[in-house]
Amino acid sequence: MKNYLSGLMLFLFLSGFVLVFAQGSQDEMEAQKKMMEYMTPGDYHKNLAKAVGDWTAKSQFWMAPDTKPMETDGTVKAEMILGGRYLQMKYSSVIMGMPFEGISTDGYDNGRKVFFNIWVDNMGTGVMYSEGTYDENTKQTVYTGKVFDPTVGKEVPFRELIQMVDDTHMIMERYYPNSKDGKEYKAMRVEFVKK
Repeated sequence: MKNYLSGLMLFLFLSGFVLVFAQGSQDEMEAQKKMMEYMTPGDYHKNLAKAVGDWTAKSQFWMAPDTKPMETDGTVKAEMILGGRYLQMKYSSVIMGMPFEGISTDGYDNGRKVFFNIWVDNMGTGVMYSEGTYDENTKQTVYTGKVFDPTVGKEVPFRELIQMVDDTHMIMERYYPNSKDGKEYKAMRVEFVKK
């Protein structure tokens, strides 16, 4: 009887161990599957990759509504980085007689289902961050975010529209609120043409 109980206890212990092990393996497999889905570039990343190459950039800047824009020409070198997960674009031009350099990093977050953009340049010490979604009707990615404005000493909201017109043409427009009445106005437009 003693051997029977010992055998039964050993059987129950091993059965429980196998069940826990199998459950752990199932959980681990599910976790690995989710991690792979999160880290694997998909169709949105392939669309970002269409911007890879060398571009010319014709930019217009409006300091306030109903003013004449400043205009400048520049160049952009775009490449996919980190295994095709992010699009990095390096800008070069001259603005108001000063050399201008900026780096844009675009991506699509598979987990949160949003596009995002990080921008830094040599005319500031901060970072501009925005998130957006693709609008199927307008064929544009619509971003919103905030950026620090040193002239008013605080962050201000902005909206940005990116449209890949075709494989060799892209347009970016950025809108800010007017400091007088808060109404949105177009502050920037950049037309990109692939070389």
